[in-house]
Amino acid sequence: MDLKELKKLAETLDDNSKRELIYFLQSRTKGMSAQVRAIDEIQEQKHKDGLVCPHCTAHAVVRFGKYTVQTRAGVVKRQRYRCKSCLQTFYDLTNTPLQRTRRPHLWVRFIEFMIEGYSLRKCAAELLGEVTHVTLFYWRHKILAALKQIPTEAFQGIVEMDETYFLFSEKGKRSIVERKPRKRGGKSKLRGISNDQVCVLVARDRQKMTYSGVLGRGRIKTTKLDEAIGGHLSDSNVLCTDSWRAFSSYANSKGLAHYRFKSDGKQRVKGVYHIQNVNSYHSRLKKWMDRFNGVATKYLQHYLAWFRYIDSKEYENTSSNKKNMLVKSCLFTVEDTNKKLRLSAYSC
Repeated sequence: MDLKELKKLAETLDDNSKRELIYFLQSRTKGMSAQVRAIDEIQEQKHKDGLVCPHCTAHAVVRFGKYTVQTRAGVVKRQRYRCKSCLQTFYDLTNTPLQRTRRPHLWVRFIEFMIEGYSLRKCAAELLGEVTHVTLFYWRHKILAALKQIPTEAFQGIVEMDETYFLFSEKGKRSIVERKPRKRGGKSKLRGISNDQVCVLVARDRQKMTYSGVLGRGRIKTTKLDEAIGGHLSDSNVLCTDSWRAFSSYANSKGLAHYRFKSDGKQRVKGVYHIQNVNSYHSRLKKWMDRFNGVATKYLQHYLAWFRYIDSKEYENTSSNKKNMLVKSCLFTVEDTNKKLRLSAYSC
């Protein structure tokens, strides 16, 4: 079949099939995929302050030739480095989610699916069976292990702070001792807030700088508040919270101006002070999390980091957002292996 016949055949395809064909050709063509350009940017960002050994953090690093890797997209040449201090060799993707990957041509498209919030099985189907959903599970959590390391900058001005709760889950565990397994998330047998609930704190200023973190099981405590966001607040901040006493105790101990809003909803706004932004963030977070039918608590911080990132990008699945997400995930050290991720446990 010659090129003209292929073009005529391509014209008969629907839009989805044409898109699949485009991705297939891009992944099989050297030097044309967005992933290659992303790797160039990863190299530039990682070495902007000079070469650093990922094993011992020494700066006595020299280039140590190149080596080739056989991938599904073809042969790829990668620069190798050697540390004069520890004598170990490494390359640009050492201790990143892309380390040892044999399918670099699929990562940008997988990032696209993560922004869209696809399930792992749907991702595997869209990638035409080149990788299984089990492999994609580890890809996902290696990326999220990096994204959760993105620091929260100091808050400015008014800071809205409120907690929300997720059901404690041991999803994926083969033997659960404390209770019977639930199906599709399930419900707690206890009323109100108990140790069956996991507390998630969200703090957000009016410039949309956001902190979200798991604080433990049960009600929020003042000591946990200081550990979580104490380094992000200053005397110039004004706290807006609900009426839970832990927030009042914390604000008084730190000498912060504090506005409280009761849960009865009679007074939602006091001038420019309210907690509507953080409550809106809670609503979007809960709605987004529903698609997973319950998340294992040991991975909950990963999902919070995932949502924080896509919410800051306004859920836009653009080329710049895809590349930025991939580059960001490779700028932080990720040493989690598949086995370590699988055997991890909730520790709070």
